[in-house]
Amino acid sequence: MTLAIPLPTTAPEIPARLPAMLELSLDDIKNWLAERGQPPMRAKQIRRWILQGRASNFEAMSDLPKGLREELAANFNVFSTRIDKHLIAGDRTHKLLLRLHDDKLIECVLIQDDGRHTACISTQVGCGMGCVFCASGLEGVARNLTVGEMLEQLILLRNLTLPGERLTHIVVMGMGEPLANLDSLVQTLAIAGDKDGLGIGQRHVTISTVGLPAKIRQLADLGKQYHLAVSLHAPNDALRSQIVPTNDKTGIPDILAAAEYFFEKTGRQVTYEYVVLGKMNDQPVHGRQLATLLKRRKAHVNLIPWNDVEGLQYRRPTDLDLNGFIAELEKAGVSVKVRKRKGSEIDAACGQLRRQAEQLGTIAG
Repeated sequence: MTLAIPLPTTAPEIPARLPAMLELSLDDIKNWLAERGQPPMRAKQIRRWILQGRASNFEAMSDLPKGLREELAANFNVFSTRIDKHLIAGDRTHKLLLRLHDDKLIECVLIQDDGRHTACISTQVGCGMGCVFCASGLEGVARNLTVGEMLEQLILLRNLTLPGERLTHIVVMGMGEPLANLDSLVQTLAIAGDKDGLGIGQRHVTISTVGLPAKIRQLADLGKQYHLAVSLHAPNDALRSQIVPTNDKTGIPDILAAAEYFFEKTGRQVTYEYVVLGKMNDQPVHGRQLATLLKRRKAHVNLIPWNDVEGLQYRRPTDLDLNGFIAELEKAGVSVKVRKRKGSEIDAACGQLRRQAEQLGTIAG
């Protein structure tokens, strides 16, 4: 069963733009409070209400003086994003279509399974990588998301969990190329990981990338324990450049070298994501080529049978072809798993819900 809040036929009115609290640093909030004679401890109280207390308005912040709550409401919004559509799948996967302050739309997903509550978040409006099978990049990239906009996705998804539950994992696999917005992403994850934030440890965070070698090395040099997932999608440069056009500027050897550098610096095994496209990259020869690339590396392969997207000609692999591909990898001793589909009936793959809204003419600009 799928439940949904209907998508409006016209875009809802955007209220006057006020700064959102999560766009401000703690020092910014402290300075604002100091100008009004308030102690600096109030800054942490405000942030704690949003990050941990599930407060969606200032009136709910009951340990703040009433006058301060009124002044906060007159000067700030708690959130800058609003939920345009909320879909719930039978497996308790939630998908949100969020409208940003500039009327752009993004998506995020809450995946719940065996006690895990995983937030899948976006880092950009659209995507500039141009992967031919992906709905997120069909219109290119509009802009990077801010720290506050990424934090708000995490908080809105966390607020969908039951009382007493919390987010346990983050996968940065939504709309956009995460490493193209690396500085803001790292700031976001630092707040999410803080004990006064969402308390999600680095080892419970996976960052996905189409493969930007310089940025992979930059991430490695930060010395964090984030997990890295490289979206490979092909075992040779000729085929990968057809599927991932930006491969012309990088190439598989440079991507693998950067991934190896990441492993050497962090000790974290790299996962290679591989969207399986029927009769395009799923034949035994492709399995053998991929096995040759990875068999001497500390690596794991996640196979993702392609989800149909209206308007694109690609198709899901047959079970026979998929099993044959897996056999080639296992024969070479490469760790491999087929990713379980979650939320399939609510178009949980990134970009699909936004694309539907765009086709209905609800995206401005």
